[in-house]
Amino acid sequence: MNKQKYFYVLPVTAPDGEGWVLQDPKGVQIDSEKHPYDLVRDIMARKAIANDQCIMIDTESGRCYRKERHVMSVDVNQSFAATSEVVEQMADADPVVGFIHRQAVDIRPKDLVMSDLKWKYLVRSALRGKNIMMTGPAGTGKTLAAQSLVKALDRPFFYFNLGATQDPRGTLIGNTHFAKDTGTIFSESVFVKAIQTPDAVILLDELSRAHPEAWNILMTVLDQGQRYLRLDEHKDTLTIPVAAGVTFVATANIGSEYTSTRAMDRALLDRFVILEMDILSREQESALLRAKHPTLASKSADIIAEIAATTRMESMSDNPRVSTAVSTRVCVEMAGLIADGFNLSEAAEVCIYPFYDKSGGLDSERTYIKQLIQKYDINQIQEQPVDTEETASQEISF
Repeated sequence: MNKQKYFYVLPVTAPDGEGWVLQDPKGVQIDSEKHPYDLVRDIMARKAIANDQCIMIDTESGRCYRKERHVMSVDVNQSFAATSEVVEQMADADPVVGFIHRQAVDIRPKDLVMSDLKWKYLVRSALRGKNIMMTGPAGTGKTLAAQSLVKALDRPFFYFNLGATQDPRGTLIGNTHFAKDTGTIFSESVFVKAIQTPDAVILLDELSRAHPEAWNILMTVLDQGQRYLRLDEHKDTLTIPVAAGVTFVATANIGSEYTSTRAMDRALLDRFVILEMDILSREQESALLRAKHPTLASKSADIIAEIAATTRMESMSDNPRVSTAVSTRVCVEMAGLIADGFNLSEAAEVCIYPFYDKSGGLDSERTYIKQLIQKYDINQIQEQPVDTEETASQEISF
């Protein structure tokens, strides 16, 4: 340790409260038999904690200086990452932490292609009662991920497609009815029942397509400091509290290609943690198609995945010839058709072409897509026999 001109004492979070770690100027942890309080005066240590600073120690003079953290050329991930020993201690002390790090990956469904990190983040957010917004292009598995979360955690589930409703108040609050015998009565919505169900997962699908009135109604429901639904705008009206453990999961398509979406209010967005769904690689997509359709030949899966990947690259190029890419949802449908005996051309005719404009003749999006499909010999598709037992045993690579 004394070979270093300087080393640093950094406050970190530990299972039992505040802790410290010794590091050299490059962020490498230093093993020392001395406790930092043996090296630094207590008052200086406390001031460093209060001001989110580190302490630089001159090993030659023994003098200490409080410094801003940025003076260290340190990899932040290396500086603040918990060691495996610390994680184990935290897991033993907190059942939620234990579940996240010891069990979460094992309960992820095999047909959900999602990285370990993002799946654990999704599980952790649900267990901690966060509101989760899942974003990404259409067909990337946002709704599937939400449904997989429900199955994995074995929780009550309620689904609301906010993009399809034209009556937000009726969907989220309820309607008033008149009956001859009983007079005017108020009929609560299923949403009112849902928010009163402890530990429920409530999926707010297509939130970016919802009517602004739906957003206004949801403001107090999603706010962690309020968590209630007001049945009427009058200040003295009845409010329904959100039950303990309820998690709201919203899905949203964000981007210029989604013409029916609305720019969501920042106040609404701030009520969510954001989880961005990844676009699958060729290898991941091919593995997913084979997992969902075990009788599909590997070559067929690879070609479908390659077609999708090509359209994605093209749609993101500087001068794109297509305005949208082939989604994973479309790939799965194509794979199902080919597994049922259709050829590539037939599958593309009903699954892909309807998404692309044919106006413009030879320069149209439809022409480009047809030329792309024709690059592949349709007679080679699904000609090889498939060992269903071997295919079924394959696992998707994350």
